[in-house]
Amino acid sequence: MPPSPPKVEPELHYIAPTPHVPNSKLPVLIYRGVLQGFDRERILEHIQGNNWLKGGQWKTYKTAHFHSNTHECYAVLSGKSTYSLGKSPIDADFSEEGHENGMKLQVAQGDVFVLPAGISHYSLDSEGDYEYIGFYPEGSPKWDMNYCKETPEETRKKAVDCYNVPIPDTDPVYGDSGPLPVIWQDADR
Repeated sequence: MPPSPPKVEPELHYIAPTPHVPNSKLPVLIYRGVLQGFDRERILEHIQGNNWLKGGQWKTYKTAHFHSNTHECYAVLSGKSTYSLGKSPIDADFSEEGHENGMKLQVAQGDVFVLPAGISHYSLDSEGDYEYIGFYPEGSPKWDMNYCKETPEETRKKAVDCYNVPIPDTDPVYGDSGPLPVIWQDADR
């Protein structure tokens, strides 16, 4: 049996809603380098063994979107990419309160990041033949696509759907003993 991934404390990033993206009160989780050295088959076996199922394998995707009916996990197979998270291209750079909308996230081979339902995401640029696998909690419906172009009123309606997506029972990297369920349950209170 191959060795388990090293224990890596996830980075947590909270992203406030914008007029065109519901985002989430649950944080984005980033496990840096946790699957470094794992090949595609080992990544599939490991994460699917933790009840997160493969939904697809992709390269750079440059269209802003979010899912209102499922959470999503990306495991980076190769290369690196910079993502825009939590901001539509039609959102202002700063909120009315003066806070930056969304965030930029750089990821590389071996990184795993988990996006709560409602967090918009798209790749700004990539290099080194960037490729990743998308995983979804077992029992989740097929993901829907929302392109961050709705009115603020429609976005608020979609937010209700996002906030009602159940918190998974397992962490995609560490399974039953992983931090995701506890972190998200605490954030959901």
